[in-house]
Amino acid sequence: MKVAHIRYSPGEFMAVKDAADRAGCTVSGFLRLLSLEGAGVDPFLSEVDGAIFRLLSDDISTMSSDLNSVARAINAGRRPNVGDVARLVMDAQAAVITVAAELAAMLKRQAARRRGEAM
Repeated sequence: MKVAHIRYSPGEFMAVKDAADRAGCTVSGFLRLLSLEGAGVDPFLSEVDGAIFRLLSDDISTMSSDLNSVARAINAGRRPNVGDVARLVMDAQAAVITVAAELAAMLKRQAARRRGEAM
């Protein structure tokens, strides 16, 4: 096994230590996880997580375009269909809730995986 040495100012080290504590890791373990992820050796997002977020991103992009169309119509003095606007708002709310739920689930899976626990 190889050892890497890193120099930090006292303030930088405290910031790293605080982040490691919040992640439930030692400083050494935290830095190892970050460096392996950054090098692409152990990516944070699994293939499934990536696929989920790509699908969500596509949905959000479509909603964004639709909401921009409504905003342009309003700015041009046209009155959009209230039912369409309500549907767009409900879709946007559902997307935000889904993203939050997926992030929470992903973080839980990743933390368990990093600790070697089965999920």
